[in-house]
Amino acid sequence: MVQWVYERACLSDASEVLIATDDERIADAVIGFGGRVSMTSREHKSGTDRLQEVCAQRKFDQDHIIVNVQGDEPLIPATVINQVATNLASSSAGMSTLCEVIDNIEDLLDPNIVKVVTDVNDLALYFSRSPIPYARPEFSMTPPVLPASTNFLRHLGIYAYRVSLLNEFVSWSPSAIEETERLEQLRALWNGVKIHVQQAVESIPPGVDTEKDLQRTLSVLAKNYA
Repeated sequence: MVQWVYERACLSDASEVLIATDDERIADAVIGFGGRVSMTSREHKSGTDRLQEVCAQRKFDQDHIIVNVQGDEPLIPATVINQVATNLASSSAGMSTLCEVIDNIEDLLDPNIVKVVTDVNDLALYFSRSPIPYARPEFSMTPPVLPASTNFLRHLGIYAYRVSLLNEFVSWSPSAIEETERLEQLRALWNGVKIHVQQAVESIPPGVDTEKDLQRTLSVLAKNYA
């Protein structure tokens, strides 16, 4: 899976692609297929902390833009990696991310699917596991229905950061809203960071978190590369 993610990232316009890990088994696998790896501390509590350590190791400039792609996204399109980096480069925001429209009530009510609300400038107002904004009439029905007049947005977990923001981020303590929602990006909002959000130019297939996800992904790969 790591090799698939690495090869997808290499199709983007990134000047360099690195796998950050604290696990020697992953490092050996990456070296085995010719990838580049950065070993990091085992003490990190989040991927953002790990990312900042890599930036420090590599002595990246404060304005350098980093895109964080999760290692369980073997089908991620290179276009969205380029998109999130380009969005940040052309924005005054501290970080950027992507979203897509939610088109069914089941996903909207699912707490495992993170929702985001943005302002007129495509900056995040809030991220939540709850359905936001709350459509009182439609959600009060039995069963609840999806309002036709509002675009509900699903947050997609790909981020671009400036190194300066990463250096600040790791110095902040987790915020109350972050710990309540279990959403790390809320720490940035809590500290006044602007987060640019745009609808993804291409659909990002779900990552691999379960055996069911794995079988679905293998099925897609089999069809695409038969």
